[in-house]
Amino acid sequence: MKKVKLIVAAAAMLVLVASSAAYADGFAPGEGLYIGGFGGHGAGNVTAKVSTFDTAKGSTRTATTSELTDGGIGLSGVIGGAWVGYGYKMGPLYVGFEWDYSAGGEKFAATCSGGIGCTVYDGSSGKNIITKAEAKVEWSTSGGGRLGYYLNPNTLLAIRGGIAASKFEVSTNKDSAKYYGGGPAFAASIQSTLADIDPNLSLRMEYLFIDYMTASVAGWGEVPSLRPGGLGYEDEITGQLYQGRIGLAYSFFDVNTLF
Repeated sequence: MKKVKLIVAAAAMLVLVASSAAYADGFAPGEGLYIGGFGGHGAGNVTAKVSTFDTAKGSTRTATTSELTDGGIGLSGVIGGAWVGYGYKMGPLYVGFEWDYSAGGEKFAATCSGGIGCTVYDGSSGKNIITKAEAKVEWSTSGGGRLGYYLNPNTLLAIRGGIAASKFEVSTNKDSAKYYGGGPAFAASIQSTLADIDPNLSLRMEYLFIDYMTASVAGWGEVPSLRPGGLGYEDEITGQLYQGRIGLAYSFFDVNTLF
């Protein structure tokens, strides 16, 4: 009986030691080379300034200027994407770099069925020629450095700063075009190990902000001249993008193991 108890105790100790060793071999959140996937919600805000220029007789006099000031136009939608990065744990401190990609779902649409407030007239036919306008973020990507602090061995609080680029599709019922925009990007995240599932797996929640730089867009669309002599058009577009994300990340490689 004593031998049976001794065997059971030894087996229990072996399991405990093996479990502790497996946990010790696990990565802290964000440590090493990691990949992950996320889903969430994206929202955006776009403002625009449209100027028309009188091109008659070679002049470039500004005829009219229209501008969205308070609030702008909002975009909203569901997004999904992935992270990939590498991080170092230095005691309670963390440093790393990361790249992400999200498939756009943020969009805006406006329709017009007539009336003074939404009608653009063709000078020859007098008909409403633009009845619908849409804008959509097709994809967005950003990358940069991360700095963080471990609140405990299993929880990382981190911030990221870098640059971003996005592809937009803008269309009306008459025309469509693709645009690329970019600017500084900032993110804040909290990440915790899911030790009960896998010591290398972690749950991450993040908020991303992108500030697009002002872009000039000249000569887009098919709006005709409104009077003899012709008008030229120039647009200035700017805005911001916000994404709330939640997902899983998995660490699987440490470069230090090569040395």
